[in-house]
Amino acid sequence: MGKVTGFLEYERIEEGYEGVETRLKNYKEFVIGLSAEQAQVQGARCMDCGTPFCNNGCPVNNIIPDFNDLVYRNDWRNAITVLHTTNNFPEFTGRICPAPCEAACTLNVNDDPVGIKSIEHAIIDRAWAEGWVVPQPPKAKTGKKVAVIGSGPAGLAAAQQLARAGHDVVVFEKNDRVGGLLRYGIPDFKMEKSHIDRRVEQMKAEGVVFRCGVIVGELPKGSKVTNWAKERVTTEQLQAEFDAVLLAAGSEVSRDLPVPGRELDGVHFAMEFLPQQNKLNAGDKLKGQIRADGKHVVVIGGGDTGSDCVGTSNRHGAVSVTQFELLPMPPEQENKDLTWPYWPYKLRTSSSHEEGCQREFAIATKEFIGEKGKVTGVKTVRVQWEGGKMVEVPNTEQVLKADLVLLAMGFTNPVNTLLEGFGVERDPRGNAKATTDFTGGYVTNVPKVFAAGDVRRGQSLVVWAIREGRQAARAIDEFLTGASDLPR
Repeated sequence: MGKVTGFLEYERIEEGYEGVETRLKNYKEFVIGLSAEQAQVQGARCMDCGTPFCNNGCPVNNIIPDFNDLVYRNDWRNAITVLHTTNNFPEFTGRICPAPCEAACTLNVNDDPVGIKSIEHAIIDRAWAEGWVVPQPPKAKTGKKVAVIGSGPAGLAAAQQLARAGHDVVVFEKNDRVGGLLRYGIPDFKMEKSHIDRRVEQMKAEGVVFRCGVIVGELPKGSKVTNWAKERVTTEQLQAEFDAVLLAAGSEVSRDLPVPGRELDGVHFAMEFLPQQNKLNAGDKLKGQIRADGKHVVVIGGGDTGSDCVGTSNRHGAVSVTQFELLPMPPEQENKDLTWPYWPYKLRTSSSHEEGCQREFAIATKEFIGEKGKVTGVKTVRVQWEGGKMVEVPNTEQVLKADLVLLAMGFTNPVNTLLEGFGVERDPRGNAKATTDFTGGYVTNVPKVFAAGDVRRGQSLVVWAIREGRQAARAIDEFLTGASDLPR
């Protein structure tokens, strides 16, 4: 694949970034993708390795050596055809996937891996620019109806696959726009929402119907329909009207931090903070937006959501941003002898960190300090791990100034009212219990009700959600028709 000696001749080429001062002035994407020539050079680096571990490192099993070779040979039209056989939305993964395929690259054993993600990014952007991404309506209709609850990556992937198989698909979304956490969780500077909008238009042309502003089942306690959406449908209605139902509602219950002072004004979940800015960027008007302007911000949680809070706070104009991570600081370089081809444990510095952030590792929050009902500081203590247990380091307590605290410690489980409404059993972690076996995959204990994505596997990556949506679509197609030509 690629040029036989390319990996010996060419170095890895990274995508570029606009300067920090420029990108902090707006919420636009700032990654400078590879030129066609640069992508060809990267494709040339792909080795003719006997076992392409990248395929298995990729959750959707992209046929990576093939599209690398096609790019190297300047055959972009066939490159997007190959890419689309395994991935419905490479413009999403080409922007926000952490690229486990690159960690598994054979060249990564003792060199820099092939820039697979940047090649994928280049392929799909070229395809849209050339008009190669077009609707693929079914040749015949089956007369079967499928309800998909949730319009995140799992729901969208399943809906598109099912529509192309000839089923009548209706996607129910509680928010006012399609996209789930793609729309209201991921900041626009990482992925602009026009990428979702044009896929939605493609899917509408393929026959998918989108119903936004709809709550399925009972509302969480204390909520009103007007707080969440325009209308409500019952689980009984869906089960009566549709031949199959797919739960793809994500995992949205944020992990809390029940320490003294949690009730203070200024302590918020990340998912209270991030969606507001996305709504404003979309032209909505909000009252009482949570802002970081002129504030000392503390972000608790060292993952991607925390990084998104850092980037958004810097764009607001925060005086300082500090990010906490409970675990010790990872090594800057992984031990490839121990980890390859698996996802390595190492320090990861995001573009948001580079924009301005103090990172604190091995630190725990003891208390939120406040005055007159508002948070003013965070009491912390250093921790270390002994015998697999976290213990506090004596005499290390301190108080950090904080006017805004954002809790970004991940998500625990789906909204329980949805699963309860259908009577779906939960696994020990509170997710929808559904098998992924080849026969009867993704089906729950409730007849004709399936589950896929974060609602089933728990908080995970966009690329895993796409995989599960595609596989669930095949399972549903087999359930409805007895056989399926859809790929797993």
